[in-house]
This record gives sequence, C-alpha cells and structure tokens, in this order.
Amino acid sequence: MSVLSNYPRTFWVANTIELFERWAWYGFFALFANYLTGSSDLGGLEFTQSQKGMIMGFGTGILYFLPVLTGAIADRYGYKRVLVIAFIVYASAFALFPQVSSFAAVFAMYLYLAVGAALFKPIISATIAKTTTEKNSSIGFGIFYMMVNIGAFIGPLITLLFKSRSEMIFYISSGIILLNFILLLFYNEPARGKEVRKEVSLTKTIRAILVNMKSIVKDVKFLIFLLIIAGFWTMYQQLFFTLPVFIHQWVDTSVLYHFFDAHIPFVSANYSPAPETLDAEFITNVDAMYIILLQIVVSAIVMRWKPLHSMIVGFLVCSVGMSLTLVSQNVLFTLVAILIFAVGEMAGSPKITEYIGRIAPADKKALYMGYSFIPVFIGNVLAGFISGNVYQALSDKVSITMRFVADKGFRISEELTNNEYFNEAALQSGLTTRELTNHLWNTYNPSSLWIVILAIGIFATVALFFYDKRTAK
Repeated sequence: MSVLSNYPRTFWVANTIELFERWAWYGFFALFANYLTGSSDLGGLEFTQSQKGMIMGFGTGILYFLPVLTGAIADRYGYKRVLVIAFIVYASAFALFPQVSSFAAVFAMYLYLAVGAALFKPIISATIAKTTTEKNSSIGFGIFYMMVNIGAFIGPLITLLFKSRSEMIFYISSGIILLNFILLLFYNEPARGKEVRKEVSLTKTIRAILVNMKSIVKDVKFLIFLLIIAGFWTMYQQLFFTLPVFIHQWVDTSVLYHFFDAHIPFVSANYSPAPETLDAEFITNVDAMYIILLQIVVSAIVMRWKPLHSMIVGFLVCSVGMSLTLVSQNVLFTLVAILIFAVGEMAGSPKITEYIGRIAPADKKALYMGYSFIPVFIGNVLAGFISGNVYQALSDKVSITMRFVADKGFRISEELTNNEYFNEAALQSGLTTRELTNHLWNTYNPSSLWIVILAIGIFATVALFFYDKRTAK
C-alpha cells in the first residue's frame, strides 16, 4: 500500500479515464469482427473475411499511426484541451455507426472513430509516464494495464447483453465515453516541459512535428525496436481479429454452456446466441479477466527484470498461447491456451510502454509515446491481412462450406443468409450442423492457421533477443 500512496491524484484520474475509454472501445471492438462477418439474420453485415480484415486492419492501423501527430499536438496545445476534442469525436462516431451498413460507409465511419481514439491514446500514456518514476514505473504501468483490462473485461459483458439489437452496442459505448467529461474536471495536467505560446499557428505546429520526426528517424536503435515490436502486435491482434470468428465458427462451447446452466444460469441465459452455445466474445473476454486477477502478481515478479528481458519472455509465451487457441475445437483447451497467452501478455506488453517512457526525453514524452504506436499500426495492417485474406483461404467456415457444397455437387441458393446456407448444406448431406462442422474440420484442416501465427511470434521473439544482445553492449 505504501507504494500505491506514492502516486499523485492525476495518476489515478488518468487511470480511471483510461478504464472508461477502454470500456467503451472494447464493448464495441470485441464484437466487431463477428458484427462485420456475421449472418444477417443475427444482425451481422455478412462482409467477407477479406473485407473484415481490410476494415479492422487498415482502420485500426490508422488509429495507431495518427498518434505520431496527435502526441506532438497534445504536447503543444495541452492534454486536457485535446482530450475534450477526442471525446466529442469518439462519442459522435459511436452514435452515428448504426446508421451505416455498406462496406464503404462502414469503413469511413470506422476511420472517423479512429481519429477520436488517436487523439486520446498518447495523452494518457504520457500522463502515466510523467506521474511515475523509475522506481515505481513498473508497478505504475502494471496498474495502468490492469485498468485497461478492467475496462476491456466489463465492456463486452455489458454490450453482449444487448446483442439482439446491434445498434445498442454503439449507443452504450457512446454513453460511456461521455462519462469521461466528468472525470476531466478532476484531471490536473502534468507539466509538459517548455511552455508554448497560445498564439502558435497550426502551420508552425505541423512544421515542428516534421522536425521532431527527423529526430526520431535519426534514432536508428529506436526505429529497429519499433519494427521488431510490429511482429509482436501482428500476432497479438489475432485475439480480436481472428479468435472471436474462429471460436464462433469452429469451437464447441456446449460443455461450458452446460456448466454455467447448472451453476450460474445468468450466464447461459444472457450469453448464448444459440442453443447449447456461448458467445465467442464471452470466451475471448477471459483474457481480460486473467489479467485483472494476475497483472499485479506478474508485474511484481518482472519488476526487477530489464524491460527487454521481460518482453522476450512475454513474446515467446504469447506466441505459444495464441497459436494453441487455433488448434482445437475443445473450448476448455481454448481457455487454457488463452491463459498462457495472457501470462505472456502481462509480462511483455506493459514493458513496451515502460521502456519507451524511460528512454523518451522529458519534454517529448507524448511525442515518443505517439511513436510507440507505429509498430501497432504496422501490426494491425499485417494482422488485418492475416485475419482477412489468409484466414479466408485457410480457415473461413463460409468459404469452406461453399467448397464442400461444390465438391458434393449440391445446389444451394447463394441468396440465403450464411446460417441458412450452412443449415441447407447440412440437410442435403444428411448431417446435423455439429456433425457437418466436425466433418469440415477433419477434411479441410482450418486449424492450420496456427502455424502462421506461431511463426510470426517466434520471429519477433528471436529478433528482440538479438536486439537486446546488440544494445546491451
């Protein structure tokens, strides 16, 4: 407790703002992949996996690229002022999202939402960096990461209760963002170094940003580090881009459904999209639960480790865990695999922010935190390709069912919804839907995607190991 009392009030206010922002974000984002690709009779848009990958990969990538600019803008014009603009854009984007359904319109609205998130992201990270010291930054960023995951855990649990009315997912997130305007009243802006005159023009600000970019580009070691971290984020983002769709399409959740139905019927009653199944997002959400329960313990274990060493171990464990989530139809195996992934995530991910926060110049914290999102930008674009084109080629149940129908010579109208098409394929083959799912699994091997995910994670781990060896000198 004595350690916790060392943090100023702004540290706790910033963490609470982060909690609500993550609540709003993950309340929508955890459901987004299945919303984009889901059957229209369940409120989905029936986009292809490739279209989903393009929207989530490029759109989320832009979200993480813009902090390169927004971090410097926040340093110049003030954290609180930029936060107000961010929340206005954020809340309005969520409110408008249910009004669009075409691919182009959804893509455009997601990019608008990304602007609000990009304005927000570097500010809170910089605030945490400025309100912690080298002695307490490990625990401080561990608390920050735990707050992120409390929000990430609560958000989907709330919005899943309203999944039958998909527009409510977005309206709830909009309302949660608006709550942060109250918290801003208690946010005392930390010192930003040299004060900037209020009359500085936007042109001069952009020019200063470009000058700062030059200084970042000259830091070759930092750039190499960012490129290596991009590999980790490519693997990591499959938790949101691929795993919910994979569980929804392939994993048998009936054993878990029956457990909750017998012991906690509220779960089986509210988180079941169909008889004897649980929502895929409910399953993936246990990652956040694991982190809430274990983050402080893991942070305490690795607090004396060098950040790079903790990242190397974390990346390796994460890679194994994520690849294991894709090898079985057994939901209990999936839960264990997510636990392995979460342990690696807790050891590695917070240390990225801590490492950059340590090496950033005092008057450029937000700028460097903004650049810390560059590997996330690259990772999201690559993750979008893997969860889109690669997933559709190797693992997509809709595509595989169409191949099965063509192989069997069945005639099924493509005007049917995804669910109706699959049910008709099962009917014509004389199998139940579960039997057809198992047949497709054994025949077309959709789990082979795990090899791709593991290879990416191992590459990032090995590259970071040699980076550490090189820089240690």
